[in-house]
Amino acid sequence: MALQKEVTVEWCGNRHFTSMTKSGTLISLDAAVEYGGQNAGAQPMELMLISLAGCTAMDVLSILEKKRQTISQLQVKVEGVQQEEPPRIFTDITITYIVTGRKVDSTAVARAIELSTTKYCPAFATLSKTATIHTKYQVRNIRSRKQKGSAESGE
Repeated sequence: MALQKEVTVEWCGNRHFTSMTKSGTLISLDAAVEYGGQNAGAQPMELMLISLAGCTAMDVLSILEKKRQTISQLQVKVEGVQQEEPPRIFTDITITYIVTGRKVDSTAVARAIELSTTKYCPAFATLSKTATIHTKYQVRNIRSRKQKGSAESGE
């Protein structure tokens, strides 16, 4: 059986809208000033990047927990480039993962990212139909107070 999602968007005036998810979450949307908005909410294309970041972050965290990695912080930054002409789709996206914790195995991080981006994250699968998506990561290992932390990176 297919999974079904539902949202409602209601116009509030000018270019401002409020969206409501089926679970009751409210999100404010607005256009940039140059398009008649007031920057009173997220722009729709920003929400697509947020969806991608949130989707893959949830996957990566879950996978790392299953791999018994001790994670104290996970940050996912997504940058997207849109084509200049309408419909202004994303053509290039870079996802940067910053994983902080104790004795975090960079191989486990790389594998978690691979699984998220090739198997689990529907936002990645959807956006990868029109955009080239690059991933990179940084592992920040926290050591005891007597030792300094270390960092590893990968792409």
